[in-house]
Amino acid sequence: MTDQKKVQEQGTQKISRRNVLKAAVAAGGAAALGFPMIAKAQQTITFKMQSTWPTKDIFHDIFVAWGKKVEEMAGGRLKIDILPAGAVVPAFSLMDAIHSGTLDGGHGVAAYWFGKNVATSLFGTGPAFGFDAEVLLGWIYHGGGQELYNELIQQTLKLDVVSFFHGPMPTQPLGWFKTPITNPGQFKGMKYRTVGLSADLFKAMGASVVILPGGEIVAALDRNLIDAAEFNNTTSDRMLGFPDVRKVMMAQSYHQPMECLELLISKKKYESLPKELQAIIKYAAMAESADFTWKMMDRNSTDLIEMKAKQGVKVVKTPKSVLEAQMKAWDTVIEEKSKDNPFFVKVLESQKKWAARVVPWRQEIMVDEEIAYNHFFNKAAAPAAKPAAKEAPAKAPAAPTKKP
Repeated sequence: MTDQKKVQEQGTQKISRRNVLKAAVAAGGAAALGFPMIAKAQQTITFKMQSTWPTKDIFHDIFVAWGKKVEEMAGGRLKIDILPAGAVVPAFSLMDAIHSGTLDGGHGVAAYWFGKNVATSLFGTGPAFGFDAEVLLGWIYHGGGQELYNELIQQTLKLDVVSFFHGPMPTQPLGWFKTPITNPGQFKGMKYRTVGLSADLFKAMGASVVILPGGEIVAALDRNLIDAAEFNNTTSDRMLGFPDVRKVMMAQSYHQPMECLELLISKKKYESLPKELQAIIKYAAMAESADFTWKMMDRNSTDLIEMKAKQGVKVVKTPKSVLEAQMKAWDTVIEEKSKDNPFFVKVLESQKKWAARVVPWRQEIMVDEEIAYNHFFNKAAAPAAKPAAKEAPAKAPAAPTKKP
C-alpha cells in the first residue's frame, strides 16, 4: 500500500468514527429530550367520577375543587372527569357503581350507604357523644376510625372501594317547616325527610320518615308529599330552593351534629396508580378539607343573612325539650341497632373511647366565644355586671390581753 493510500484510509476512518460519535450524541440527546415527554403522555390517566350532588350545590363545588387540586399537583398526569348526580347512576347507587367498575370514583356521605349496613351511618350520622365534625375527623385520622371504615366496606361488605373523609360540616339544622317546632310532640305523624340513622331517630320520635337524595327534596316539599325536611347547611339549603317552599328554618339539632364528606375511589384503580399519585389524592382531600371549612364560613354566613333579609326566612332556635327528646331517641336507636350488629357496637365503643378523652379536653380548654362576641357586638345580650357588694365595716382590733 502506498503512503498516499494509507493517508486516505486513515482519514476515512477518522470521518467514520466522528460521524458515529455524532450520531450517538444525537440519539442520546433525542432520548434525553424525547423519552420523558413520551412517558408523560403514557402516564396521563383519567378517572371518571360522579357526584351525589346537583351541580348547583356547594358540595359539588367542593368535589370539583378537589379534582382541580389533584390535576395541578399531579402536573396533568392524573385527570379527574367529574359528573353531577344522576349522570351515570342514581345518587344512592354510587358505591355499587364504583365497586363494579362503572365509575372510577365519586363523592358523597357515609350515611348514603346506610342500606348496606347501618354502621356506615356512624361515620357521619350518629349519636356523636359530644362530637362535632372536627372531632369526628380527628377520630377518623388518629383514633382508629379510618381503619374501622376500611374493615367495614372492604371486608364486611366486600366492596372494592377506598374512602377519604374530609370537609367537616357545621351542625345541621333541624330542618324546614311551615310553622316553628315548639315541642317534640309535633313530630308525631309528620312526613319528614332525612337519611341514615337519623331516619330511625325521627321514627322513634313518631315521624313518618321519607329518605330522598338532595336534588329531590324541594320538589317533594312543594307538592306537599312531605311536610318538612332537613338537608345540610344554609348554603346548600338556599341553593336547592328550601326558602321558596318553607319559611321557617329550625336551627341546631342532635340528629346530624358531626357529618363530613366522603371521597370514594375504586380500590383497584387507586392501587394501580404510582405511589406519588396515590399520595396526591389523599393529601388533596386533606387540603380540600381545610379549604372547605373556610369556604363554608364565608358562604354559610352570607347566605344566612340573605335568606333572612331577602327571602323572609325566620330562623328559630330548636327548643331544649326537642334536643332532649332527640337524645332519648338516640338511646332507643343505639339499643335496637346493637342487638344483631357486632360491628355497630365495635364502632360505637371506639367513638366513645375517643369522646371520653377529647371532648372533656375541648370543654376545659376552649373558651366560650359568646361572651367575647356579645361584648363587642351585642352588648344588650351581655350579662349585666353585678353591683359590687358593700364592704362590711372593718372590725376594731381586739384589745390586747393583759397578762396576769
